[in-house]
Amino acid sequence: MRVDPQTNARPASQPLDRSLTANMQMILDLLGHSQDLIVKRFASTGGCRMCLLYIEGLTDKQFIHDAVLEPLIKLDRGRETLEREGPEYLRDLVGALTAGDVEELDELHSLLFHLLSGNAILLLDGIGVGLRVGADGSKARAVGEPTSQAVVRGPMDAFTEQIRTNTALIRRRIKDPGLWLESRQIGTITKTDVSIMYMKQLADDNVVQEVRRRLDRICIDGILESGYIEEFIQDKTLTPFQTVYNSERPDTIAAGLLEGRVAILVDGTPFVLLVPALFVQYFQAAEDYYQRADISTLLRIIRFLAFFIALLAPSFYIAVTTYHQEMIPTSLLISLAAQREGVPFPALIEALIMEITYEILREAGVRMPRTVGQAVSIVGTLVIGQAAVEAGIVSAVMVIIVSITAISSYVIPSSGMSISVRMIRFVLMGLAASIGFYGILVGLIILVLHLSSLSSFGVPYMSPFGPYVREDLKDTLFRVPWPSMIRRPKSIETKDVIRQKKRSKQ
Repeated sequence: MRVDPQTNARPASQPLDRSLTANMQMILDLLGHSQDLIVKRFASTGGCRMCLLYIEGLTDKQFIHDAVLEPLIKLDRGRETLEREGPEYLRDLVGALTAGDVEELDELHSLLFHLLSGNAILLLDGIGVGLRVGADGSKARAVGEPTSQAVVRGPMDAFTEQIRTNTALIRRRIKDPGLWLESRQIGTITKTDVSIMYMKQLADDNVVQEVRRRLDRICIDGILESGYIEEFIQDKTLTPFQTVYNSERPDTIAAGLLEGRVAILVDGTPFVLLVPALFVQYFQAAEDYYQRADISTLLRIIRFLAFFIALLAPSFYIAVTTYHQEMIPTSLLISLAAQREGVPFPALIEALIMEITYEILREAGVRMPRTVGQAVSIVGTLVIGQAAVEAGIVSAVMVIIVSITAISSYVIPSSGMSISVRMIRFVLMGLAASIGFYGILVGLIILVLHLSSLSSFGVPYMSPFGPYVREDLKDTLFRVPWPSMIRRPKSIETKDVIRQKKRSKQ
């Protein structure tokens, strides 16, 4: 059966033909005679005709030559033996290959999937079965250091774009048979490998089942990054806050698994998703658990303080200078008035000019080449800020406010939470310019109510603050020493809440 390559029909559930020529023609037509499809036709010593197919660049050529071609050429049985002893001959053929990963395929669609996944396909004349030989030789990036979640003390390895490398990095840390892995393909065209990892003896069955359900209902033609999956499985779309945590650090994901969470790995990206996610989780860094408890507590307090500075500093300045000048000491008020004397814009417009300018410079620094991006960002900020003050467009205090706000946003460990703060900051600035501190207070009340309404796979987002869970406060604003964290977080339902068990005496 020949398939028209101009149509969009897919070869669903079509069995292989016994004729080698017919099978080859169908495969070539479906792949459009692509130049990277390598076809090697040969015959065994006994005259049995065979064909080996693989995609150049995805398959290890040397492995194919050593483990497949050489053993097959030396076979001494021919076509008549194949027709008379089909199943037995096929088993002998599999035994002759030195490759360890060999599978029989009798359906065209499955054959094409494995071919395009980096496997070699062996077809024989006279039998409607092909052999898949695992010979993946695609180039993979070596395990390197984390770029977005760096630490001073702790492991320095990070996930890569290879999903099997990522699962191996997690298994190196959790050597337990209870670490289960489930895989599926998502994307009608890309057929991207997506895996679920969880601790069977810890993870809540309802959460695991909900993850399966949300993944299985995804219907899209392609998945290119874990961000696709995140948007499909998040609890609420209309929110600036992430309810699915992501990390490129294997130790962070392993720690989440040991607390009863579920990890979602996507082939082609170094960022692994972790659910359920809590608000406080975005202020925790991997380094917190490798330093002493008092040092970790100090760093966390600084992060929460930086969060409020990044969120409220510009709006607080706008409210004070516009509506509540009586709250400013007289000497400071005179200094501010002198600085703003030549500024033609109100405080809100002044703040918007500086904030938008800094956001443009920040984005330009990210997109420009690394060799010049950081230098251009720093120099551009200094030059533009100084020039704006000298030109009388903005005041010097506003430059200071915007600078401390920008620096504070970088203190937050999660880039997703940092972006959320930057978005909400503009709303609070508008409220502060409208009705002063009352506007800021209304905005904060709405923000707290919104956060309290969020959930992540059935777990309240603001837990353990709302609902209040006293036991889980040991690892929130501060961290108690490890000997005191006997139980796992109660906010996340786990089958076994005891983390530290007494050893039985030998």
